[in-house]
Amino acid sequence: MTNDMAMQLKGYGMTTAQILYRMPDHPQLLQTYIWQHYDLAPDFPEMKGFLKFWQEKLDGPLHSVRYVHRRLISATEWRALKGEFILN
Repeated sequence: MTNDMAMQLKGYGMTTAQILYRMPDHPQLLQTYIWQHYDLAPDFPEMKGFLKFWQEKLDGPLHSVRYVHRRLISATEWRALKGEFILN
């Protein structure tokens, strides 16, 4: 089993964040950064850790963050099946 599949089975879902930040040399200009990672809703520890790193280590001050989260596998979609299909 892949690491991604294991994380999804533990409840992680794909989180995508659109980060707007001010350019360090031209603060009147906004730049966009897209961040995507598996994370746990509703606390979002991975995203919060990344934003903390951004504020402590990077020069461009944050303007705003918009995010969406989607669990890729839910309990109703995962079920055991009996039988097999043979193709040729």
